[in-house]
Order: sequence, then structure tokens, then C-alpha cells
Amino acid sequence: MSERDASLERELRDAVRGDVGFDVTSRALNTMDASNYRRVPLGVVAPVDADDVAAVLAVCRAHAVPVVPRGGGTSIAGQATGTGVVLDFTRHMNGLLALDAEARTAVVQPGLVLDRLQAAAAPHGLRFGPDPSTHGRCTLGGMIGNNSCGSHSVAWGTTADNVHSLDVLTARGRRLRAGRGWAGAPDGLRALVERDLALLRTGYPELPRRISGYALDALLPENGVDVARSLCGSEGTLGVVTEAVVRLVETPAARALAVLGYADESAAAEAAAGLLPQGPLTVEGMAADLVPASGAGLPRGGAWLFVETGGASDGEARARADAIVRGADCLDARVVTDPAGQRALWSVREDASGTATRTPGGSEAWPGWEDCAVPPARLGPYLREFRKLLTAHGLRGTPYGHFGDGCIHVRIDFDLLTEAGVARFRRFSEELAALVVAHGGSLSGEHGDGQARAELLPAMYGDDLVALFARAKGVWDPDDLLNPGMLVRPDPLDSNLRFAVLPREPVDVAFGYPSDAGDFSAAVRRCVGVAKCRTTETAGPAVMCPSFRATGEERHSTRGRARLLHEMLAGDVVTDGWGSTEVRDALDLCLSCKGCRSDCPVEVDMATYKAEFLHHHYAGRRRPAAHYSMGLLPLWLRWVTRTRTATAVNALARVGVLARLAKRAAGIAPERQIPELASETFSTWWARRGRADGGKAGRGRAGRGQADRGSGSGRGSGRGEDAGVGGTGAGAGTGAGAGTGTGAGPLVVLWPDTFTEHLSPSVGRAAVRVLEAAGITVVLPPTRRWTTGRIADGHTRLLNPFAPRGRVCCGLTYVSTGQLDRARAVLRRTLDLLAPLLDDDGADGPPLVVLEPSCAAALRTDLPELLHDDPRAARLAARVLTFAEALERLAPGWTPPAVDRPVAGQTHCHQHAVLGDAPDRRLREAAGLTGELSGGCCGLAGNFGFEKRHFEVSTACAEEQLLPSVRAATAATAILADGYSCRTQLSQLAGIRGTHLAEILAEALPRTPGGADGGE
Repeated sequence: MSERDASLERELRDAVRGDVGFDVTSRALNTMDASNYRRVPLGVVAPVDADDVAAVLAVCRAHAVPVVPRGGGTSIAGQATGTGVVLDFTRHMNGLLALDAEARTAVVQPGLVLDRLQAAAAPHGLRFGPDPSTHGRCTLGGMIGNNSCGSHSVAWGTTADNVHSLDVLTARGRRLRAGRGWAGAPDGLRALVERDLALLRTGYPELPRRISGYALDALLPENGVDVARSLCGSEGTLGVVTEAVVRLVETPAARALAVLGYADESAAAEAAAGLLPQGPLTVEGMAADLVPASGAGLPRGGAWLFVETGGASDGEARARADAIVRGADCLDARVVTDPAGQRALWSVREDASGTATRTPGGSEAWPGWEDCAVPPARLGPYLREFRKLLTAHGLRGTPYGHFGDGCIHVRIDFDLLTEAGVARFRRFSEELAALVVAHGGSLSGEHGDGQARAELLPAMYGDDLVALFARAKGVWDPDDLLNPGMLVRPDPLDSNLRFAVLPREPVDVAFGYPSDAGDFSAAVRRCVGVAKCRTTETAGPAVMCPSFRATGEERHSTRGRARLLHEMLAGDVVTDGWGSTEVRDALDLCLSCKGCRSDCPVEVDMATYKAEFLHHHYAGRRRPAAHYSMGLLPLWLRWVTRTRTATAVNALARVGVLARLAKRAAGIAPERQIPELASETFSTWWARRGRADGGKAGRGRAGRGQADRGSGSGRGSGRGEDAGVGGTGAGAGTGAGAGTGTGAGPLVVLWPDTFTEHLSPSVGRAAVRVLEAAGITVVLPPTRRWTTGRIADGHTRLLNPFAPRGRVCCGLTYVSTGQLDRARAVLRRTLDLLAPLLDDDGADGPPLVVLEPSCAAALRTDLPELLHDDPRAARLAARVLTFAEALERLAPGWTPPAVDRPVAGQTHCHQHAVLGDAPDRRLREAAGLTGELSGGCCGLAGNFGFEKRHFEVSTACAEEQLLPSVRAATAATAILADGYSCRTQLSQLAGIRGTHLAEILAEALPRTPGGADGGE
């Protein structure tokens, strides 16, 4: 830091009561918003009130350092970035100060997130009209700065239409209450307007979504001299809003959603304007390219209009939706009235800002021409010409957005990494600006001009009006202190691009990153800043991002961590690469829940990035103690099993002083209890059960069977646990377990994961009982490396080449602690052990049933991505089934026992993010297990919640949803938790025993004396 910057920091710390951050992390987190642009600030200040803001302005003015107001950082044109001091209003100035239901107004601070205002207004039947898709994290101050709109603007207008008055600080420290009338204006503004009345009356196009430039026409006498309105959309360049009085609108008592299908987006655009006379609340459009492969329940078509209607009753709202459908000339239609169904469909539309960043072909697409707007009646012709322009430049993009207002969002696959690509970006921008103007449109229809479009404002407004904008800026901010480079005297649209600082050569990494062509930089670029990870609303099944919800700190969000990784690759803010302590500390509270892999619209996988970083960060360095204790957990537990010391270990763990010493040495949080080891492992129970049954049931370790019937034969040698039997049926054997047999049931290999094997074998025993009750043959993986040979009738025989004994392992604990070399070795050994099941001709081999969701997710995703050079990895990953998937696919006619109980608990985060829980839901329903499981995260997350300094965050994550849901449960409620971590967290924090779904079903099965319980 230079002496100038150090002096600035000292003076700010002396002047303000809020937080001042000039450190690497604070600066790195604020280099970007959700745009293509990057500017590195000197520091960040989080003021506590307007006095702090005034102090910051005074200090920065004395040092000639720019000030940039910032809300949620979701701006798409670059206006929330700056090279001076960033004002972060989200940390302290985020309150709802008053809500007057009778007057239908609210007093808000600029850092208040929109959804918090909506939640407070809802009990009064009110809401704030504008609702951008980022409503869960955008702030009222940012909405005022950008004049945000959202999907309901056809009914309730833009933010400017809903602002009553603003408390504003000018750059020179004057405090104004801006509303209607010149009293809230700075000196000189009235004279400026009155000199150019004719220009102001003729220079603005008439359309509902004209956001570009300064709204100086709001100051005309016939428009009420609305100073507050004229500040909306000024992007923090004229004054700093410290408080706002906003208007609220009445929320319809009921809503219905009509989804209309059309051949393509042009046809949908042509139809949109014709729906407006019927008074809909929304007319939103999107094309098939942005819809999940499942179709999301949409009607037939290649593009859709989402038309919402309201009414005093469900019937009235439905009737209006039906009327719209009857009057629409569409291919197909669907009317949805239930709230859950409407939310599901709206989530598809709202996620488009993220999903649009990848084209159907997988290439990257970027903002920059995100939200041009034209008169709604001209939208169809404009879209056709827009498509032609894309084709002429060899570009692709999928339009979507506010068709009823003529506002189109689109992300385009610009090449912003090469000089030629950037030059094409400029040429296209200039030609598209001309096209928009030719259709009577606005360069910005929602997100503001920022750096992306401000340079082209003369094409829309002409030089005279743009010059008037500059004079207005001079009246408000004569020192050009506030957000310079935006709107007036803007930076060129092709400068400050955030991609320019990234390495041009691929970074040497361990994972394969198949969705990003093996390029770690491309993986990090996935985060475009839409910040869904910063959403604090927990309703619904979302998991991402539990640590952010616990701490509220940007560095603990997925976006914040991605920003730090971006700066690590850039190398000018974070300068020590993989050795960065700033990146390490931000990733430290990542629970590796993989929630971002599913909840993030662009599928950022921070758990993988964290493992990658830890792998490089600790290369050749001493690791934290927890990496050696919990990261190597499978090794320690196998050692305990081999030495038969589980009972002794459990006894020692109950001795207070010894437990404290052990936890200190192992890096375990002192608040934690050391889990108890099983006195008998699952594999030992399995072998004992096999010896008790002899060869009668034909049980053993997995060989090769036929998937359709699970038939096969083999001759085992040695102990019963090694018997290579592929089916069940008649046979003879002793404790040695030799036998052959043929059976009619499908065959599965039950994966003895570390947790089931050593810590909760009851889950494995229960799963065996249920699977066998469903007619499925269960075997375990071999513990020796096998080869195959053929016998007379085409079945497979297992031959033992006397290879070393081993155990299959998914590598989860090694991956989560970034010990990727060990993980690869363990996974290759696993592939070797399972070689007969993974041959090229073994596509019909038995599936692998994995009971622990974390282990199943590791096998499905981490295995093929880490061993991307081994084709067996993908074949094994394709075989993995969860417990519920196995029952659904292999025993479709089986009816589970009637449990008929309510359930509470949680869907495991890896189940939610990677595996999917639809089969589990269907299985629970078939068994009479009623009730919804909570979303969120248990907070333990394997080793995370056991590590030192993680206990508080781990507990906060659990207290968000899981613990309240189980505490509210009745005595008759089954507490469902399929993950070992989830069960442990419930036990240690709430004294509640959680159960795996297999255990609940097994308990309801009829007992057979002397039968399948096998000594259980």
C-alpha cells in the first residue's frame, strides 16, 4: 500500500464508526459486479448511518478519491465497480425503518434486500411493485440507482414509479430531501432545466422501459418537478441515497399463471403486446434454449409467455387466466393455480440470468447487451432483425425477458478473451445500438447503462442532450467524485474487461472439469455475479450457501469465494497464487455441501474448487491436524478394526482428560463428542451372517452376474466373506462359504462405505433386510483384486491372482481435505478391485447401491472428474444407485411396508445437489411417510463441523432449518436423516436420534424367526 493509500485508510478509520477494509480480501471481493467489467478499489467502507457516509465523502473529497455506492453487487453494466472507495450498504444500513400500511409507504435504508421488505409488507396485503429476478439479494438502494423493474412492471411500473422521496447526500456533503419540487434539488439545477425545456420535451423516446441516461424530463413542470424520480437510474453518479420512502401496492388475494406456448420467441414477441389490454400482472417471455431438459412442466412450444393474473379469489384469478388463454393464438397453453406449481415455473424464468451464460452448445455467453427495450408493438420485428445481426457477426444468444414491456434480456457468446473477439464485441455493440434506436428504443430497459452502454448514449439521445447530462452531473457533483466513468464521460465499453487479467494458458489442475473443457479459469469464470448464493430466504429446498447465511459475509458466499479465486488467477490483488491465505481463509468455511452445483444457475461447484485449492495450497506443506485425523479417517478406522480395539477406543474417548487431549491433537473442536465406533463392523456382521447361513443363501462378495436376472455361478474359496457368488438359490456350504447357485432376483453390490462399515452398521443391516425383502440379491464388493474366466454355460468365474487385500473406498474424506493424490490412489485401487464389473463388455453388470449420500455423490461426480483419464471411472459412476433408486428400478412391483407416520428432518445436501431425491419422495409416499423434509444443511458436513473454530458456524447452519423442524415434531414423528453427519449433528446438538430411510422401512417389515435377520 502506498503512503497515500495508507493515509486515506487512517483518516477513514478515524472518521467513521463503520467497518473500513483496505485489506486484500475486502478489495478482491469488490472488484466486480455481475457484468463483464473489473475495477480494483482502494478500499471498502461499510457505514453505519448517514453521518458515516458524509464523513467518507469528506475524506475522499480531500484526497480526490472516487466513491462508489454499492448494494448487492448484481449490476450487469459495471456501475457497481470502482477504483476508489466502495460504500457497502448491505452490512449495516440495511434496515426497514417504518411501514405505514394505511398510507401504503415504507421507509427503507439503501442496503435493505427487497425480499425483506416484501416479507414485512405481505401480512398487510401489500408489496413493493418492482421485483427483479434477483429479489432475494438486490437492495433497494441498488434498485433506485438502476431504476430496476422486474416481471410485474406491466402492472406496477419501475422503481421510479414507486419512489416517494429520497434522503440524499451530495458529493460536497449537502443533505437533501428529494421529492417533488425544487426544494430538494441542488443549487443551479432549476436554471439548467429551464434553459433547455424544449430539448427535454423532445429528446426522450416514449416507451415504458426507458432507463438509459438521466431522467431529467422528470423535472419538467408538466411532470411535477419530481427530483426523486430524476435521481432514479442515475447509478450513484449524482448523489448518495441514505434513506428512501417508497410506495407499496396492494397484492392480489389470488393469482393464476397462464403459460402460453409459441413456435419461437418471435411469435411470442408478436403476441405479447396484444395481451396488455386484458390487464395482466406479467407478460414474460423465454425460449426453449433456457429450459431444463425435463421441460419443467411447460406446454408444447419452442417459446413461452408467462402471463400472471390476479383476482379477489382463486376463481376470479383463474377466470382471467382462462380468458387470456381463450384469446391467445398459441400452440398450447397451461393454467397453473397452485402456489407451488407457480413457484416452480417462475424459478425457471428467474434462473435464466444465470443459465443463459452457457449456450446450448456449452460455450460461454456474457452480458453487455442484457436489456435493450423497444416499444412493445415493435418487439417482434426488432427480434427478427436482432437475430440477423447476431448471425452476421457469427454470434449466438437466447433472448428472454419482459416481452410485455418490450424489454429483452440476452447473453451473447462474445469472445472477450482475444483482441479480435473484443473488437467484434465493439462492432456488434455499435451496430446493435443503431438498431435499437431505429426501432424507437432505449439502450437500457432495466439494468442501467454503466460502462457497457454509456459510451453509446449519443446514438440514442444525440450530442446536445448528452451534453446536458454532463452539465447536470456538474451541478450535483462538480468534483466528479461519485462513480466517475459511468454515464457521463464514460470509460470505453471495451476497457476494464474482467477477463483480460486471467491467464491465457490452462492452469495445471487435478480435476478434469469436463463441463469447462478442463480449464480451471473457465470454471472460475462460471460465476457471473448474479449472487443467488447471497439469498437469505430459506423457504423451499435450496441448500446454497449455508455458511453465508450463517455469517452474512460476502467472502463466505459462493460468489465471494469465486471472486477470490478469480483474483488469485489474475495475480495483481491476490499475489501469492495457490499459497494465498486470503483464499484459504474464505474457503475454510465452505462446507463442501455442493449446493451451488445445483442451486447456482451456472452450476459453480465450489466444493470441487475448494478441494483443488487445498491440494495445491498444502503441496509440500504441513497440513492442519484435522486433515491427518479426519481426512485419513478410513485408514484409522480400518486399523482399529484390524487390531480389534474399537471397545478400547470407545472407553478411552469417554475419559474426559484423554478425550480433550485427543481432540486437541486431532484438530477437533472441543465442543464436540468423539463418535462411538461400532463394536462389530458391517462386513463382520455380513461374514458372520454368511457363515450362519452356510452356502444356503449363496451370499458372498460380488462377482459378475446378469443384470436382468442376477443369475450367475461361482465357486468361492477361503472365508465366507470372500465367496464369489453371483446369485442365490440352492447350495451347500459350511462356515467356509463355498457354494454355487442360480437365482431369479436382480443382483446389487452393496457399497460398504466408511460410515456404514465402522460407525453405523445398523444402516447396512437394515438396507440388506429391505432389499432382500424386495426380492433383490445383495452381495458385497470383493476385498481382493479379481480377474475373470469363462465357464461352460457362459457365466463368469472369479479367479484369485493372490493380489493384496484391500477395501473399496469412494475417497470422500481425501477429496474434502484436498488430499487429491491420495484420493486418486484410493480410487484407482477401488477400480482395480472392481475390474470384473467394469470391463468394456460389462455394461450389463450389477449396480452399486450406496447408502451414504456423500459417498454416492463422490462416486457419481468426484470419481469421474478426478480420474478423468480412466474410462472405468465413468462406468463405475454410471452404476451408482441410491437406496431408493435401487428399489424403484430393480423392484418396481414391490410395495414397501406401511409405516404410516409423519416424518421430519432433512434432505441430505448431496442428495439435493447431486443425486436427486425424487425416488426417495416416491418411496416415502408409498410407505405412508408423510410430510416435507426441510431444506438447508445440517452444518456438520463430514469433517467440517468437527474442525476447530467451526463449531459456531456449524451450529448456526443446523439452527436455520433442521433443528427447528425436528424440535417441532411430535413423538410419533420419524426423524429422517440419511447421512451419518446429519444423524450425528442431531444427536450432539439436540439429543435426537435420526434414522436412515432403510432403518425405518426395515423396522416395519415382519420379523421372520431364524430367517433373514442373520443375527441382527
